[in-house]
Amino acid sequence: MSPAEEQPLTGGNVSAGVVRVGDTVRRPAGPWTPAVHALLGHLHAVGFRGAPRALGLDDQGREVLDFVPGEVVWPDRFALVRPRDRLADVARLVREFHDAVRDFTPPPDACWQVLIPDEGEGTGDGEDGGGDGDGEGGGIIAHHDLAPWNLVAGRDGRFTFIDWDVAAPGSRLWDVAYALHGFVPLRTDPAWRPADAGERLRVFADAYGLDEAERRRLVPLLGRRARSMHDFLRDRAGRGEQPWARLWAEGHGDTWRGDAEYIEEREAHWERALLDG
Repeated sequence: MSPAEEQPLTGGNVSAGVVRVGDTVRRPAGPWTPAVHALLGHLHAVGFRGAPRALGLDDQGREVLDFVPGEVVWPDRFALVRPRDRLADVARLVREFHDAVRDFTPPPDACWQVLIPDEGEGTGDGEDGGGDGDGEGGGIIAHHDLAPWNLVAGRDGRFTFIDWDVAAPGSRLWDVAYALHGFVPLRTDPAWRPADAGERLRVFADAYGLDEAERRRLVPLLGRRARSMHDFLRDRAGRGEQPWARLWAEGHGDTWRGDAEYIEEREAHWERALLDG
């Protein structure tokens, strides 16, 4: 394969070494790749079409995935999920994934890339374990990065989540809390803070199908999930690890801290929006 056939794919914060080759994407593999490919294989087998197919490794040891045509939503195409009906479509896609992964049994030697430990519920067996897999109590193999920067909008109107390399044992509500931060969005930046944030929170929760007990448990997780991103960047930057040190220097940690404070200060508002409508 000649370098001329490879088209670097930019965007996002961690895209080094990611290239397009024809109808495939090639990206650096890691110890977690076999488990992630098993997950993607399961999702495809049970009919979930909101994720790319895994196609193995190439002759350079890179993972090979289907290329998903379309436009990444964040930031320039966020208008695609502004309408409440499209926000509801995203929520339903997240629920479809969580339902599809309920009966996934990870390989016995599964190794996952756990960047941020889940502070939700039903997180399974830890970094190298497989989780309980049954979805009862919330424990699943979660995506952990369900965000507009990982959502591709196709020309046919369908959405697809990409970048599954940090999938790992977790919980549905931890995944949902992160998705709400990105898709409502729950941000302190006035340019991205919608006046109807509470209503959008409710739209997502309704479309996903959260019951009352889950909504109550979700509220404190909203701020904790955003703060976990600040703490992760702070700790990794303190050890000089890249690309986290660069992101910290660029101010991403400040952004996450500000978002966490904004969310935490309005917990009563989020609870009313979720429970009272």
